Amino acid sequence: MEPINVTADADQFTCNAYLVDGEVTTLVDAGAMPGVVDEIREHVDDVDRVVLTHQHGDHVEQLDAVLDAFDADLFAYDDHPHRTHEIEDGDEVQIGDEVHEVVYTPGHADDHVAFVGETTLFSGDVVVYNDGAFENGSFGRTDHAAGDRERLIESLRTILDRLPDTVEGLYAGHGDTFEATEGETVRDVIERALERAERREPKYPEA
Repeated sequence: MEPINVTADADQFTCNAYLVDGEVTTLVDAGAMPGVVDEIREHVDDVDRVVLTHQHGDHVEQLDAVLDAFDADLFAYDDHPHRTHEIEDGDEVQIGDEVHEVVYTPGHADDHVAFVGETTLFSGDVVVYNDGAFENGSFGRTDHAAGDRERLIESLRTILDRLPDTVEGLYAGHGDTFEATEGETVRDVIERALERAERREPKYPEA
């Protein structure tokens, strides 16, 4: 099953929350959209686990509602009252039918991780396909208290080092998803994001 963005129709600011059905039905981030539980139930009867890329509000505001509705396990890098599984860099976590490596990717958030599989990358906010700043490869904001551009640059390099060439889909916390074509790969998108981050210029100069 292709990941489904269950917050795609949100009227308020939220992350993309991805539902992945399969052997281990998984929600990647919970988002901030009221009614996300009902949207999930449009596609599946149950959720086995929720895995978090990080715990910014737009990614976890509806987490309690999701956990209450589905009694799902919670996989998170940082502490959380409902965490059932602590994840660390190098761990393996099954999402749907595919095993993903946990890659610690700070810079946008101190607790940020990405999930790298053989065909899919759930990148959270460390790298996105498009946003209000860049198209075809952008990077997470670092212009806040916990942000660190240098750490984010290293995180992008780490993802590239550990990214299989077989990855075809980039599922980021914001913006559109990206599917590889003959002329453009997921690696190309991340390399472009890295080059832009390495300029060390403000992502949103007017902010």
